[in-house]
Amino acid sequence: MEYKISNRLKLGAIILIVLGALGVSYGFWDSHQIEDVEDVKELLASESHHGESHDTEGHGEEHAEESHEEDHGESASHTEEGHGDEAYSAEAEDHKMTHEEHVLHQIHNRPYSALYVAAFFFFMIALGVLAFYAVQYASQAGWSPVIFRVMEGITSYVFPGGLLVLAIIWVADKHLFIWMDPDIVAHDAIIQGKESWLNKPWFFIRALIFLGGWSLYRHFSRKFSLAQDEADDNRYFKKNFRISAAFLVFFIYTESMMSWDWIMSVDPHWFSTLFGWYLLASMLVSGITVIAMVTIYLKSKGFLEYVNDSHIHDLAKFMFGFSIFWTYLWFSQFMLIWYSNIPEEVTYFVTRIEDYNLPFFGMVVMNFIFPLLLLMNSDYKRVNWFVIMTGIIILCGHYLDIFNMMMPATVGDRWFIGIPEISSILLFAGIFLLIVFRALGKAPLLAKRNPFIKESENFHY
Repeated sequence: MEYKISNRLKLGAIILIVLGALGVSYGFWDSHQIEDVEDVKELLASESHHGESHDTEGHGEEHAEESHEEDHGESASHTEEGHGDEAYSAEAEDHKMTHEEHVLHQIHNRPYSALYVAAFFFFMIALGVLAFYAVQYASQAGWSPVIFRVMEGITSYVFPGGLLVLAIIWVADKHLFIWMDPDIVAHDAIIQGKESWLNKPWFFIRALIFLGGWSLYRHFSRKFSLAQDEADDNRYFKKNFRISAAFLVFFIYTESMMSWDWIMSVDPHWFSTLFGWYLLASMLVSGITVIAMVTIYLKSKGFLEYVNDSHIHDLAKFMFGFSIFWTYLWFSQFMLIWYSNIPEEVTYFVTRIEDYNLPFFGMVVMNFIFPLLLLMNSDYKRVNWFVIMTGIIILCGHYLDIFNMMMPATVGDRWFIGIPEISSILLFAGIFLLIVFRALGKAPLLAKRNPFIKESENFHY
């Protein structure tokens, strides 16, 4: 039984795209209502008068005295205490900006940041599914072939989603990455030391190599998967096995470099050797969660007849397991940096705890406590609505994870989850749904000639 995207789902996706685009446009328009420093002064006075200031008395003087880097919204992540006098030349001292100028940049950065967070979040879901799919082939897993076409449908978003992320980076430029601003680089000794890696041409060359490699694997893996349906032997399966094993080696290197480039370099004075693994854990748990949700949706519509409770149970086990793995990496990164208390490292978490207390610790609760409590019981992993409910919490938590990675470096303490953020989610959710479900309708939903298909059809825990 072949699937075809319903008119209702297609219309819903288009409505999400339209509403999202309108909201994103409003976000850019609204941010540019604050045009200059005088407008900022009026805004801060108004907020102070109404008791809604963003702790301007507590942070205002500190921001005014911080390094030039704060003009892109990095409110506390690169304080002078963190980098010392050696990192800043006399030139940098002349390059300081007032608190009002910092706030102006933060306000203008916000719609770009909101758009980027949402674009990257949906892209990383598809990329996480691609890695999980490759693991299934490379390990010759017997339980999962009945949901291979679901994974192939989700991974159809990798190439267009990656291009959208890169397009936003190209347009946003220094609004997201301060090392793309020549004026900043000219006064920053630390960024100058990283210029051989952090420069725009080499950044995009690397990005296209990453995206090209991931997309080529997806193309050939899908091609061999469909060809296996018509084959009279297992030669295409064996080809898929070989390219999946090779891809995983390529992926583990390129995913780490991508995490440094696309996320970590928004804070170019800070780095973590665990960051690539940390982002990978977030990517995998989000991707597996979406696999489970799409599978349950298709099953409820009368498709995927061979998917049973045991398949859902296994997907939920992976959701649970990778949530614990994510927590282990989050705590390892946090604990080691916090305990060592090296100023240029610990400022990353100081910023998030001081200015992002609710989303920072709320994200830990959503990504660890809820999955732990909701999915620990084996029976609950077989209840579809329970898995969907847990999945929604997990996805919201990992959106906040990406939000916490990006926003402190670009908007500082001027963050808020409002129209720009919600509209960006709607926009990319609509694009994601349209691309994924159209792809699901392009081939039969059962990989019927996979050598493990009978084992998968008869899978019982």
